[in-house]
Amino acid sequence: MVQVRLLPTPAQASALEATLQACNEAATWASGVAFEKGVQRNFALREHTYREMKERWGLGAQAAQHVIKKTCDAYATLKANLRAGNLGRPGSKRYRKAAGKPVAFRAHSAQPYDDRMLSWQITERRVSIWTTAGRIKGVAFTASSEHVATLVQYRKGESDLLCRDGMWFLMATCEVPEASVNDDPVDFLGIDLGIVNIATTSDGEIMAGRELNRIRLRERMLRVKLQSKKTPSAKRRLKKRRRKEARRARDVNHKIAKHVVAEAERTGRGIALEELTGIRERVRLARPQRATHSSWSFAQLGQFIVYKARRSGVPVVYVDPANTSRMCAECGHLDKANRVSQAWFACRSCGFVDHADRNSSRNIRARAWELWRRGAPSTAPASPPHQRGGAGRNRRITASDARCASPPL
Repeated sequence: MVQVRLLPTPAQASALEATLQACNEAATWASGVAFEKGVQRNFALREHTYREMKERWGLGAQAAQHVIKKTCDAYATLKANLRAGNLGRPGSKRYRKAAGKPVAFRAHSAQPYDDRMLSWQITERRVSIWTTAGRIKGVAFTASSEHVATLVQYRKGESDLLCRDGMWFLMATCEVPEASVNDDPVDFLGIDLGIVNIATTSDGEIMAGRELNRIRLRERMLRVKLQSKKTPSAKRRLKKRRRKEARRARDVNHKIAKHVVAEAERTGRGIALEELTGIRERVRLARPQRATHSSWSFAQLGQFIVYKARRSGVPVVYVDPANTSRMCAECGHLDKANRVSQAWFACRSCGFVDHADRNSSRNIRARAWELWRRGAPSTAPASPPHQRGGAGRNRRITASDARCASPPL
C-alpha cells in the first residue's frame, strides 16, 4: 500500500466528508440487516440492501456494491477472529459481546474506491474522485518521489479513502514484485526482540528502546493527567495527541527493519526471528508491567522485517523462542540460573559471559540455520485474521536440536 495525502479545498473536503459519512452510515445499516437476517455473503446481502442503499443515501452503483462488500468482509474478519480466539474463549463476556451485536462502522472509516470511481493523474499530482455530490476533478495530492514512482509502476486495484485527524488520505494498492529468494544464504542474522532493547542482532548490534519507552511513559502519564481533568481544553489536547505515540513507534520500527534487512542483504545472509505469536496470553505480569508489555510492538516490527525482506529476496525463518535466553550459545548448557540479570548472561557450565540479548540472538541464529538445513522454507507464521501478511508456520526446533546445529563461522 502507498499512502498519499489529499489537499482538497474546503468545498472539496466537505463533499468528501459527506460521502464518507453516507457510505459508513449505509454500511452500518447493511450490517444490521445482515445480522438480523443472518445473511452475510455478498450476493445474498445485495438482494436485501442494494436498492434501498442507492435511494436512501444517494450512493452510485459502484459505491453501493463496495459498501456491501465492505460489510461482508467485516463479518468474515469477525468470524475469523472468533475462531482464532482473538476475542476470548467461546462463552466469555468479551466473546459474547463481539458476537452478539452487529458490526458498526465509524463515520470516518475507510471506503474502497475502484478505477471507475477514482482516476489518477499522477504526473499532475491530481485525482478525480466520485462523491455523493457528483464527481470532483482536480483534487490535489502530495507524496514523496519514491511513492510517486511506485504508483506509476505498480498501482493496481482499489484505493481506500480515509480521514484521520482532519487530514485526507488515499491508500493505493500497489503490487510490487518480490525479488527471488536467496536459496543459498551463507548464514543467518539472528534477531532477539525485546522491550528494554527493541532488537539485538547476533552480530552484537543493540537497538535500544530506552528513549521510546521514556516517551511512552511520559505520554501515558500525560493522558492520565488530562483524562482526570475532564475539561474541554483537556479533551481537545487529548484528541490532538492521540496516535502520536503509535506514529513514533511505527517510524522507529520501520528504521530498524530497514537496517536489519539491508545488513542481511549486504552480507548474503538470511534473517532469523522469534515466533512470539500468543505471548501476551502466555505471560502473566504484575500490574505495573502490563502497560509496558501491552505497548510492545514486536508484531509490527516482525511484519516490517518480513515484507522488506521479501522485497529484497532475503529469506526469513521463524524459530521457537523457548529457552533462548537460558541456553549458552557457546556450549549449549541450559539452566535458568544462567540468566543472572536482565542485561547479562553467565554460563554455569563453561563460564561464558555475554550480553543476555546477544546470547539469545546467537541461539536464534543457530536454530534458524538448523531449520534451514532441514529444508524449512522462507516464510512467516500465520498472521492473525485482522492482519495482512504471510501464511504457514515453520516446524519448531527444540533446545537439544539447537545444540547439534553447526552454523558457519
